Parts: sequence; structure tokens; C-alpha cells
Amino acid sequence: MKLKNVFLVIAISIATSLLSIWGYGKWMSSHATTIQNDGKIPVNYAGFFDKNAPTGIPDFTDAATSATPAVVHIKTKIKGKTVSSKSRNPFGDMFGDDDPFYQFFGGPRSYSTPDQQASGSGVIMSKDGYIITNNHVVDGASEINVTLSNRKSYKATVVGTDPNTDIAVIKIDADNLPYMMLGNSDDVKLGQWVMAVGYPLNLDVTVTAGIVSAKARSIGINQSDRAIESFIQTDAAVNPGNSGGALINTSGELIGINSAIASPTGSYAGYSYAIPVNIVKKAVNDLIKFGAVQRAYVGIQMGDKDGPGVYVNSVADGGSAQAAGIKPGDFITKVNGVGVNSAPEIQDQVSRYKPGDKVTITYIRSGKENTVSLTLKNKSGNYDVVKNSSTFDALGGSLVTIDKETAKKNDISGGVQVQKLGNGVLKNTRIQEGFIITSIDGQEINSVDDLKAVLNNSNGTVRLEGVYPGYDGTYGYPLTLNSDSSSNNNNGSNP
Repeated sequence: MKLKNVFLVIAISIATSLLSIWGYGKWMSSHATTIQNDGKIPVNYAGFFDKNAPTGIPDFTDAATSATPAVVHIKTKIKGKTVSSKSRNPFGDMFGDDDPFYQFFGGPRSYSTPDQQASGSGVIMSKDGYIITNNHVVDGASEINVTLSNRKSYKATVVGTDPNTDIAVIKIDADNLPYMMLGNSDDVKLGQWVMAVGYPLNLDVTVTAGIVSAKARSIGINQSDRAIESFIQTDAAVNPGNSGGALINTSGELIGINSAIASPTGSYAGYSYAIPVNIVKKAVNDLIKFGAVQRAYVGIQMGDKDGPGVYVNSVADGGSAQAAGIKPGDFITKVNGVGVNSAPEIQDQVSRYKPGDKVTITYIRSGKENTVSLTLKNKSGNYDVVKNSSTFDALGGSLVTIDKETAKKNDISGGVQVQKLGNGVLKNTRIQEGFIITSIDGQEINSVDDLKAVLNNSNGTVRLEGVYPGYDGTYGYPLTLNSDSSSNNNNGSNP
């Protein structure tokens, strides 16, 4: 073969190879882009054809830098209790209180439990010192201390609490504080990177990262009678002390308030739960403006029957749903055009509105889709603003500060006498008219003002102690203030 023919064959072979490589590359680039656009893989094929395609774990440096100054350490003190027997000395008149038989036969005996310390986290929401945290972080606290990331400490007061959402607002006397920008939890996607910021295990400010593993999750941890649970579930590590802290996106925006852990031990075991910021916004604004969350109701009881949406098990008489024509057996599929497939998703949407607001409800009946407009009501079945009545007001009856002469006669420094029982929670105890309250959970009560201050910062069950004029000994009575206090169950724990 002539030399020029050999060169020609080689040239043709090289050209063919180059054309094949170029064609294959074009095909793979087109195919990889198609695969990416179809959502079957997260980035361009092998990252080879698109050098600008995002790869790897995102950098949280900027988000952490902006968020950590706005997350605070909350430390609380819960006063210890003094527990006394209720019995009166049956031989007191015969032998006197100094007789050795006095204690043997059930004279008043008491013991004290120590003060309890607890800690959690919070998120500064305004430069003038309003802070978001969990209700269970400050529930029952007699003293609240807030430490900023710069180590400055402040005393805090409770602005308002809502056990149903497990949200609380507290306030410190400060200004020009760094505060967190609020995001939109509706934009949160499964698989999205997030970061938890808080003060776990009494450590200094700590950040952990993970992804969103579920939305609108209900785990049954909130035991209040009108609980709202529509958690963002994440695998960002959260531990005791993280409660009330921030869940943020890669832009450093607040998308949730960390609230619970799925754990058999009480410490992190793989999943944590945050209250979506869109629920938080509504609760916080209501607590600051009204002192109580203005919660709206559709007026239905939801069931578990499978179908295209959320099954309506029953409809409340006089409720919004009944007025709009919704009936048992319907399947609600949308609230204001937003698709819903579970009870937590309906709770999430409705919790953003107040009584008197109008929303549209889309439902399926007998295979046909219908959309109606209804006006939401409050739990009393009307559109009135719900005021946050004080715990003192809930006692009922007539309570007055005793005078110095009465205090001296009963050998006490002061107290509040129950002159008359009314239709309040005191009526649910065995307290009799004339009883003088001298302490609540070990905190001394000398006046009505003392009583108000202690009760309005208490939840759940407390112990009233005091005396009856003319009778020996100290008497104690448990008093349940409300039924909204949160508690844990086997499904999770509050961090």
C-alpha cells in the first residue's frame, strides 16, 4: 500500500473517532439535562457537562453567622413546694400542741422540695427584646433569665403563652438587639438542607445540620385539649435545651421553632420536630396584641377514612361548616386553594386565620367537587375576640387581703381569705369559706397582689396552703388551674 493511502486511512480513522466522541458527548449532555429536568437525579449527569451544576453539601457559614446572635439561652427557676398534712390534732384541746402525742396522731407536718432549674432556647424576633420560645420552656417558671450570645444576661417577663401550639412570647428590657428574619414554611421542601440553632445540654450556642424528612407531622406529644401539631420533621440533631431554638434554611431565615424529639430516651435518636414559622407568626402576633391566640374553627370532626382528602366524620351544630353546607361523609381537599390530605395539614392552614375571617373550602361529595365560602368562628361559636382572662379571675368568689389583727390572731404574717366561694376553680376543691391562703407551692402569700403574681405565672396543678381561723394546723389543697398544660407521652419528648 502506498504511503499516502496509509496516511489517508489513519486520517479517516482519527476523524471518525473524534466525530464519535463529539456526538456521544452531545447526546450524553442532552440526555443528562433531560434526566435532570425530569427530576430523576438532583444534578447534571456526573457534573461533567455543566460545570455550574450545584454539588455537595451547602455551606452554612453565612447562615450560622447571621443566625446565632439572634438565638438566646433561657434559664428558668421553678420554686420548690412545701407539702403539709391536712390533719388537725384531735387531742389538741386536751393536751396542748406541745404534747408528744400531737405529731403521732397526725398534727401538721411539712417538708419542702428544692427549687428546680431548667433551660431552653429562644429566638429574638425584634430589636426591642421580644423573644419567641416554647410554652413548655417557661411553663410554671417563677424566674426567667435570658443570656445573649455576647454573654449579656437579662431578666425576662412572660408576654403570653399558648399551650395549644406550644408557643410563648417573653420580653427583656433591651434595645438594638440582633433579630432573626422570618422565612416562609410553605416553601420548605422534602430533602431541603436545614440547620438547628440552640443551647443543648447547657452548652454554649450550638449549630447542627440535616435535611427536612417530613412535613405536617403529628406525633401526639402535645396533650392540650385543642393541640395543633403540624411539625417539620428533620434529622438535624436536637437535644434537651434546644427547645424554643431556631430551625433555619441555608439563607439564615427562620422556618421553624424546635419543639420535640422522637426518642425512647429523651435525647436525640434520629428525628426532631419544629413548629412551622407560619403557625408561629400568627400565634406570636396574637399573644402580643391580645394576650391570647385568636384560634378559628371550621366546625368539623375529622376521621381516618381513606379517600381524596380529609374525611368529615361529623359537623358541629351551629358551626361554620354546617352553615356552609358541609356534611358528614364529605372529603375536604383544599383550604383557600391549598391542597390538604391530613388533619395536621388542615390545622396548619386554619391556624393562620382568626374568627371572622372568610376562607374557601373545597370538598368532594359523591364524586363531585364543590367549593364553598365560610366564615370561621371561635370555640364559643361566635366571632368575638378572645381575651386572656387571668388565672386569678378563674378562681371565682370573693378573696380579700386579711388585716393585721387577723394575721396576729392566727400567728401568720399575712394572707388572702376566701370570704365566699363562686363559680370558679376553687369550687372544685375541698376549700371551705373562711380559709386563709398563706402560700402557693411554697411561695409566701401576704396579699391579693401576691396571689395574682404567683397564679398568673403558674399552670397545671399547684398546692394552696393556709389556715382556718380558730383551728390548729396548716391545711393544703391541690388546685388545677387549667387543662391546657402540655405533657409528654411515649411518642416523643420536649427538648
